[in-house]
Amino acid sequence: APCALLPTGAPMCSVTYGAPMCSVTYGAPMCSVTYWGPHVPPCALATSNNKVCDMVLLELSYINSNLQLLMEQLEGLNSSVEVYQNIQETSSIPLIPLGLKETKEMDFSVSFKDFILEHYSEDGSSFEEEIADLMDLRQACRTPSRNEAGIETLAKYFSHIPLLESRFFSATRQMGIFFTWYDSFTGVPVCQQNVSLEKASILFNIGALYTQIGTRCNRQTGSGLQDAITAFQKAAGVLHHLKETFTHTPSYDMSPSMLSMLIKMMLAQAQECLFEKIALSGIRNEFFSLLKMAHEAAKVGDTYDQVHQSMSQTPIKDNVPFFWSTMAQVKTHHYRSLAHYFLATALLDHQLRPSDDEDQQEKALSQAYDAMPDGKAHLRRAVIGHEEGLRIHSLCRHLRKLDVLQAILQASHNRSLAKFNDNNREDEFTDYLEAPDIISKTEHKAEMETPMATKVKVTDFFRRLGPLSVFSAKQRWTAPRTVRLRLEDRDLGFTLRGDPVPVQVTSLDPLCPAAVDGLKEGDYIVAVGDADCKWMVVSDVMRLLKDVDEDGIDIRVVSLMDSALPMVRSALCATYCGGISKTYSMICLAFDDDKSPKGRKVTKKGSFLSWGVKNHLKSSSTLSLPTADYSGTLPWNKPCPTFPSSSPYNDSALY
Repeated sequence: APCALLPTGAPMCSVTYGAPMCSVTYGAPMCSVTYWGPHVPPCALATSNNKVCDMVLLELSYINSNLQLLMEQLEGLNSSVEVYQNIQETSSIPLIPLGLKETKEMDFSVSFKDFILEHYSEDGSSFEEEIADLMDLRQACRTPSRNEAGIETLAKYFSHIPLLESRFFSATRQMGIFFTWYDSFTGVPVCQQNVSLEKASILFNIGALYTQIGTRCNRQTGSGLQDAITAFQKAAGVLHHLKETFTHTPSYDMSPSMLSMLIKMMLAQAQECLFEKIALSGIRNEFFSLLKMAHEAAKVGDTYDQVHQSMSQTPIKDNVPFFWSTMAQVKTHHYRSLAHYFLATALLDHQLRPSDDEDQQEKALSQAYDAMPDGKAHLRRAVIGHEEGLRIHSLCRHLRKLDVLQAILQASHNRSLAKFNDNNREDEFTDYLEAPDIISKTEHKAEMETPMATKVKVTDFFRRLGPLSVFSAKQRWTAPRTVRLRLEDRDLGFTLRGDPVPVQVTSLDPLCPAAVDGLKEGDYIVAVGDADCKWMVVSDVMRLLKDVDEDGIDIRVVSLMDSALPMVRSALCATYCGGISKTYSMICLAFDDDKSPKGRKVTKKGSFLSWGVKNHLKSSSTLSLPTADYSGTLPWNKPCPTFPSSSPYNDSALY
């Protein structure tokens, strides 16, 4: 049946069932088969006509072969580690880099302009330059340079994403923007409107780029080895942060099990570079030096053994290139064989001198293993281990292309075999002894390192929209309205609060001209005359208002409409509309029914001007909100004032 031929894990392959139709779509070679009928699998309909069934079987088999070819080509790309190695190196074992996730080019202009107009009541076309800068930055992230500049580009965009999420992406509204990213191992696309996919994919690419930087370091110098160690440790730190932060990613290359394996592999490669750094200056033919190198080599072998075991688990082994698992297995045998060679050399070549401390040497040797050591037995295990590494190396066609790796493995084998032959005596029966495993130990363990590149301070592209503490996608407010301010006995009838920005109206006299003209308690002043004051503090707004003449001045204000805002004696009224989610409206209960509003005396609050002149010691800049009951000061026919959220201010210009 056609369903049985659907390739599992094939790139660009999706199956969708549903009424009134079911469709099967394949990305390569862009063939599609559509079956009409409610909830009926394609197989059932295809088998009703033998001719159609044969045609579909032939078509699907052709598509399946193409998909398998694409997967082999993708595995070949992931196995092409030689293009990432340092071109000056001729005697270092190649390291494995992690490929970048690919994505499609995106256009934010239409969606962002519409959202700015509808949500922020601003002209979206005035933000064309900011939107273009954002799109250019994302486009640069698709092909970053393989150096620190590329890391900086990715980190800069990663730091912008939370700002964009706060500005434009709301849980109650879909932007119509689809983020598409491809699995770095299988090529399977993942398309979502959730901006978390964008953040996780960029973070994955930061870690992948660190691995590519590490493989390009010159490992023939001490500084190059240190740079490689730092790069792989940072890659492990970034991938660990991704694993802990985004736990339900839809792409398998970012699943917890796959990330755990990648973290182990990066730390293993960092440990390998640490071993090379210790051996860079040369290994002295001295007992303790050889013993130390045996421990260090055994440590590298054990770390790669853990990586190979992790790669052998299902379903990781079905997605990881065969080249990777083979390389980990080869390095396991290689470094464990080196450990046996170093220990055998220490036992066979070392002669106790009068100045040596025999007890100290025996104590150090006893820490390597529990059984009685024998040099030839270790040489025999070294030869066998090198032969096994060469055998496994020959099984992978991609590994056979790495001439440097084959030369190093063959040279190590020849060295161990030559030393074994030099110490081979026919009258000895030690060949029958089995050398014990060497306990791995290191003085410099590779550790995950969280790079500061993921915490870059950036300037918000859309800073002109206002502080994020107020002007964000999750907040709702009225359209900006104009209020005419006029002096009345040198009194504007309200005071201002401006810490944090923007400036907010408070202590409003409900009988002042501004209140009559539409000003409300808790309004935010967004403009004074032609001056935008979203980012102004109280003192700046005071300077704009101090020269108000008899004709007055126009200000623009907005009022928040968040149902979560505190209200005085308020009750929640749940309302439903057909097909629309539940909403809440605030019903103010500020007055008692048995009391007449005519007998209430209005107490004037401290005005804006009197705050600045007479009550200078009583500052109106505060982080708290007014909590007094205004029920005794408001007319019956005036609405109860609302106040904005008192959440602490977050600097929206910096992340």
